[in-house]
Amino acid sequence: MLKKALVTGSAVGIGRAIALDLASKGFDVAFHYNNSAEAAKQGSQEAATHGVKSIALQADITKPEQAKSLVETAAGQLGGLSVVVNNVGNYSEKKISQVSVEEWHKMLDSNLNCTFYVNKTAIPYLKAAGWGRIVNFAFASAQNMIADDINPVYRIAKTGIIVYTKSLAKELIKDKITVNVVSPGAAENTIGLEECIHILPTKRPATLKEISDAVGFFISPEADYITGQNLEVAGGLRL
Repeated sequence: MLKKALVTGSAVGIGRAIALDLASKGFDVAFHYNNSAEAAKQGSQEAATHGVKSIALQADITKPEQAKSLVETAAGQLGGLSVVVNNVGNYSEKKISQVSVEEWHKMLDSNLNCTFYVNKTAIPYLKAAGWGRIVNFAFASAQNMIADDINPVYRIAKTGIIVYTKSLAKELIKDKITVNVVSPGAAENTIGLEECIHILPTKRPATLKEISDAVGFFISPEADYITGQNLEVAGGLRL
């Protein structure tokens, strides 16, 4: 079984934890970054201590041509791809009527569109591998399609991720490729965490390991029959 993975946005935080977890399980892994070159290099070096091949690649994946090049380079240097984790996604807090056209496009590009760009190029490689796993990232309660005046454009983009994932999952299951979603709430690296602790039912955020473990489950053989699903790692937030 080919064990080659690309994790977007993996220089730091959740993405880094996922990439390192995959390396510990024997996956050759491509760390992706846009601006954090040194952090990505350090993560790649740490991953290599598990005896796997690890590389760090730069790309602005909100641009289709760079997303395509990232996937092609990762597959070329690793010797194929069987796992793609789409972790990139900017966050915004602004009322919907106050969002500029530029901000609207930025949120959709950095969450929904870049996921589409990466997967579109990656799918033929996963098919060639004979099996595959795609894990996309949304946000706790995005599937509920409830109006929110705190982060509406972000929520719209993440709801789009869920609908897109279900459509892709239905199409690719015949190719032994599953497509699922992990939806965190507040994590230990969340900016402004102190301000939102009081609304968390658990009174604590998710650890990076708890989120990477959810991704690991979808990638594992135990999840071979599970596709098109959304797993919240949110400690009961927004139920």
